[in-house]
Amino acid sequence: MMDFSGIYEDQQFWRGKEVSRVEARDIPGTNCYCDEDAMNAIRSRIAPYSSGEIHFIDSGNYHYMTRIWLEKISEPFELLVFDNHTDMQPPAFGGLLSCGGWIYDSIMELPLLKKVILIGPDEEAFSRVEPEFKEKVEFLSRERLLEMEETEVSAFVKNQVGEYPLYISIDKDVLCEMDADTNWSQGDMRLSTMLECLGAVKEKCAERISRILGVDICGECDVTEPGNSALNDMANAALLEFFTSTDVGEDIEENKNGTTGGNG
Repeated sequence: MMDFSGIYEDQQFWRGKEVSRVEARDIPGTNCYCDEDAMNAIRSRIAPYSSGEIHFIDSGNYHYMTRIWLEKISEPFELLVFDNHTDMQPPAFGGLLSCGGWIYDSIMELPLLKKVILIGPDEEAFSRVEPEFKEKVEFLSRERLLEMEETEVSAFVKNQVGEYPLYISIDKDVLCEMDADTNWSQGDMRLSTMLECLGAVKEKCAERISRILGVDICGECDVTEPGNSALNDMANAALLEFFTSTDVGEDIEENKNGTTGGNG
């Protein structure tokens, strides 16, 4: 659990569980953008941990943490992302890693990343992504999600994953306001649809066609503003329960114990 803001103090989903907490509130230069000094400090603090775990990484302001976890993976892999935004903006300030550009940076800098499956942004936002980066992305738009049944969405996911082991990154801003309260504009997906998609991944894992290398989850509300952290707490609890279920949890535990150790 990455503690950038203190927001998890208000939540219960992690209490009574085996949790490693990484204090990051004292690291300057981390909010939305991550400068070189901050990145080095973060790398130092997460050095004891592998990518092969379930990481809660605070609000979407810190979604760039996925990029830092991914650099620990030492084998070819796919990345499944649920997000209301593309997070594929070119760097605006001297190449700083950002919450809005971490997928762009990952495609640029991580040769082991073979494919991105991006679910949630609107078509207009994806149209602004540079063409050479689109080539590595399988995209399911917000507009198409609204037209599809849950089973169709999960079938899309099931058809896309399996060529390589999979890392999953979830920003709860892809969810509708009935299921999450985040500090970024939100999508329309129901939590039940997301869990249906993850169930499709679980089926691939059960068939040994795919395996999960690790997971991270962000999308908390702003700790300084009124927000429904209890709603996020329920979503986090549901996701944690899913990822710690027997066969999915075994995959993640296996990778935690060394199969995806890396250089972070």
